[in-house]
Amino acid sequence: MEALIERLHAGGYSCVIEQRGEIRTFTRRGVADLYEVYRHHPEWLAQARVADKVIGCGAAALLVLGNVSEVYVDVISTPALTLLREAGIPVRFEREVPHIENRTKSGWCPLETACDGLRSASEMYPVIQQFMARQNGASASVASAAPSTPADSKGLEKGLK
Repeated sequence: MEALIERLHAGGYSCVIEQRGEIRTFTRRGVADLYEVYRHHPEWLAQARVADKVIGCGAAALLVLGNVSEVYVDVISTPALTLLREAGIPVRFEREVPHIENRTKSGWCPLETACDGLRSASEMYPVIQQFMARQNGASASVASAAPSTPADSKGLEKGLK
């Protein structure tokens, strides 16, 4: 796990996943990368070790559903920590906070808010799907207004190293 943590910090990644000796790195904020991995490559999470910068309820739910074996995180919310521990997933962290803040630090992360009160990863998943659909809709409308170049591609493979 120490090598994953070092890679997370040295590479400036948001998430590093190691599964059967293969290491994948990701750079997007929030749950976007974990959501795409869980949807399109769930085998990458099965019994994987994960190092992440921030884990709230949404990310924790995806890790539980993906059946990861171990997690390190810099900052984790109390509800996310509870969810992972109840699933029997060992977790190491630097700092526990009551809730993940939004990007402007003016309140809770919107996905943390949406999952508040839900107790299981399976209850949270439809909420995560709806949240990501809204996010992708907003991204699509912004992208349609911007010029398109090959460098603008934000596909899942961009996050893989």
